[in-house]
Amino acid sequence: MNPNSASLPVAVIGAGPVGLAAAAELLARGLRPLVFEAGASVAANLESFRHVKLFSPWRYNVDRAARGMLEAAGWQAPPDDELPTAGEIVDRYLAPLAALPAVASTLRLSARVESVAREGFDKVKTKGREQAPFVLRVRTAGGIEEHRAQAVLDATGTWGVPNPLGANGLTALGEREHAERIAYGMPDILGTHRARYAGKRVLVAGAGHSAAGNLLALAKLSESDPATRIVWTIRGRNFARIFGGGENDGLVARGALGTRLRQLVEAGRLEVRADFRAEAIRGEAGALVIEGRAPDGSPERIEAVDEIIVSAGSRPDLSLSSEIRVKLDPWLESTEALAPLIDPNEHSCGTVRPHGHRELAHPERGFYAIGAKSYGRAPNFLLATGYEQARSVAAALAGDLAAADDVRLELPQTGVCSTQFDEAAGACCGGPPKARADACCVRDEVAKDDGKAGCGCGAAPKRAATVTASTCC
Repeated sequence: MNPNSASLPVAVIGAGPVGLAAAAELLARGLRPLVFEAGASVAANLESFRHVKLFSPWRYNVDRAARGMLEAAGWQAPPDDELPTAGEIVDRYLAPLAALPAVASTLRLSARVESVAREGFDKVKTKGREQAPFVLRVRTAGGIEEHRAQAVLDATGTWGVPNPLGANGLTALGEREHAERIAYGMPDILGTHRARYAGKRVLVAGAGHSAAGNLLALAKLSESDPATRIVWTIRGRNFARIFGGGENDGLVARGALGTRLRQLVEAGRLEVRADFRAEAIRGEAGALVIEGRAPDGSPERIEAVDEIIVSAGSRPDLSLSSEIRVKLDPWLESTEALAPLIDPNEHSCGTVRPHGHRELAHPERGFYAIGAKSYGRAPNFLLATGYEQARSVAAALAGDLAAADDVRLELPQTGVCSTQFDEAAGACCGGPPKARADACCVRDEVAKDDGKAGCGCGAAPKRAATVTASTCC
C-alpha cells in the first residue's frame, strides 16, 4: 500500500462481473473502491449478448464476497446448477449487487477511463515514483475529469476489442470498408437481428464456442427460412478439438454444444471451409467475396456472401496503460508470470493453476489487470478465475499477504481443450502420441493403454474430405 496515498480510493475500471466482484472484495477488506464504467449501466458488455446462455452454472458465476453482501440484504441466490443467460447474470445478480448502497456509492457510470499515469511522473522517471498516487483521466458527459487513486484494478475485459477476420492478426483488406455487413462476437441471430440474417448467405469465421453458438442459431433460423445458407470457415482443420469432449466435458452445456455442431456438419447443413486464411473482402455483384489462401499458399475464394460474422476471439486494449510500467508476455499480452500457466499453445487442457496477486503484478506497483484482460489474448478464461484474482489482489492491497497468497481455484474438469481452438494449435493434451497409431494425443494414448476407450475428445466428422481431422485435443 502506498503510504502517501492511503486515504485515496482504489480505482476499479469496469463494472462487469469481475469489476463488481473487486468492489465487493475491497469493501470486505475495509478499502474504498471507486468503480468507473464506460457504459450507462453495469455489465454493458454482458448486455450486448444477453441472449446467450452461458456454459457455467450459477455456482461458478457469483463471487463469494458479493454473495455475502447480497444475502445480508435478503437476496435469494439462483439454483447452483442452473445455467443462466448473460442477461440473467445481469438481472438476477449484477444489477442487485450494484443497487446495494455500499456498492452504488462507489459507481461512476458513463465514465470512460482513457488513461492511467502516476501523478507528476511520466513513464521514464523512477525516483519517488511509488510514493506518487495514480491519476486516471476519465471522459464523462460533463467533460474530462481526473481522479486520484492509491491503486488501480483494470477489469475492462477484452469483449470490446474483437479479433479481425484477417488471418495474420490484422484486419483483412476491405474489412473496414465493408464494416456495415460484418458483425463480431455473438449477434442476436434469432431475436433482434433476425431480419439481418434470414434468407441470406452468411459466413461465420472462427473455431470457438462463440462461432459454434452462431452456427447453431443460423441453423435454427434456416429451419423457418430455408433460404438461409451457412458457410463456416476455420484457419485449421482440427475438428476433434472443436467438437470437444462431449459428455466428458465438466461443463455439460459446453460439451453439448460441440456435439450439436458435429451433428450439423455430419448432416451436411453447413458449407465447411477448413484451412482457410482470409486476406481480403471485396464487393462483387452486390455481394461479398472473401479471398484467402490455403496453407500451401494457393489462393481460394468464397463467393456470394451477404453477411459475415467474425467469431475469432478478442484481445486487450493496451492503450489505457501506455503511460505506466507494465511488463507483458510478448505474444499473450498477459503478465510474464501468468503466461506460462495459461498459454493455450501448451496448457489448454485440464484446469487452470491457481494464481493471484503475485502472478498479476507489474513493475508499476499497485496496478493490476484482473479478469479476462489479465489473460491477454489467451481465450481460456472463466469467471471463477477472475473472482479469485479479485479476492487475492484485494487482500494484498489490504496488507494481508497470507490470505493473498492462499490462492484456491475450483474449476470444472473438461474434455474441451480451448475456447478458440484454431488459434491454439499447440501441444495440447500432452502433445502427439508417442507410439500408438490409433491415439490422437498423449492423453488419448494413456487412456487406451489403460484399457479405456480414449480421452473422450470427438472424432472427425464422417462427411466431406475437406473437414477430416487426424488429431484431437
